[in-house]
Amino acid sequence: MVEFAGWSMPVQYKDSHIASHLHTRQHCSIFDVSHMLQSKVHGKDRVKFIESLIVGDVAELKDNQGTLSLFTNEKGGIMDDLIVTKTSLGYLYVVSNAGCADKDSAHMQAKLKQFKAAGHDAELEFLDYSLIALQGPEMARVLQAGVSDDLRKLTFMTSTMATVFGIADCRVTRCGYTGEDGVEISVPSQHAVQLTETLLKDSAVKMSGLGARDSLRLEAGLCLYGNDIDEGTTPVEASLVWTIGKRRRKALDFPGASIVVQQIKEKTRRKRVGLVSTGPPVRQHTPILSPEGRVIGEVTSGCPSPCLKQNVAMGYVEAEFSKLGTPIKVEVRKKVVDAVVSKMPFFPTRYYSGK
Repeated sequence: MVEFAGWSMPVQYKDSHIASHLHTRQHCSIFDVSHMLQSKVHGKDRVKFIESLIVGDVAELKDNQGTLSLFTNEKGGIMDDLIVTKTSLGYLYVVSNAGCADKDSAHMQAKLKQFKAAGHDAELEFLDYSLIALQGPEMARVLQAGVSDDLRKLTFMTSTMATVFGIADCRVTRCGYTGEDGVEISVPSQHAVQLTETLLKDSAVKMSGLGARDSLRLEAGLCLYGNDIDEGTTPVEASLVWTIGKRRRKALDFPGASIVVQQIKEKTRRKRVGLVSTGPPVRQHTPILSPEGRVIGEVTSGCPSPCLKQNVAMGYVEAEFSKLGTPIKVEVRKKVVDAVVSKMPFFPTRYYSGK
């Protein structure tokens, strides 16, 4: 167990980190992510309110569709990443990171006060619900036994309210942090253990901890807030321009928009890239070197890939070294080893598109 954002979290259960990682890729695993901050935004101006804080185009979402987005500050720095779902029930459902929970809630409340003072209608509700992620190729078979809705109709980044194995008032969202097909189930906290124990009755399901969660998301090329993105990083530097709605770019109406859109036009001095290397594993803060040995950046996340049997990492390099296939070097324990700028995700993602 380790302390994480004020919570006591398991690095692994009885199975090893590697075994849990591979089990998730081959079958499915439960990740208890109840530490995440869940909230609802109510009111007729709810979309306008959330769009005043983030880069995404929430207005264009269909009912019960969600999007990954970013809270930005006035300098264009990333304050957190989050998922916003535009529900058909008259509210937005928002999930953001536990490590930023205090910062995010204070930021949202402060902005809401200003928003309402300007005559707009919006309200915030922070949820005391648990969040259970069921991730892996057998997820749909396992979960279908406990829900009446046809999961074939629930595609990636869509969401529905459901009774799950007899537990009412659950929100099931087809998303996750592993690169696999999966769901996150928001469940009344008094029923979280019951739901988990019911899912575990299926032999394909095992519990998994933070260790496997980190290596799975890294193979999938997904950022970890605080490692790969932070307030000193813009969406352009982080290769997350795709999260910025086209309408939002034109309107320049999100925090830091003038800086971010200028970077899109003029390029940035550094970029987040994927790296594959040989030799000893590459970890956070490992220096990245040019072929001549000059420091050109730093690794932000890295691990040996259990599926690919090679070292994978992501980090920031000077823009001229960001092209796929560029040979570079990394310095591991004062030893220089070869690496190459590589496409992310490193391991193919298997999100369910309905096909």
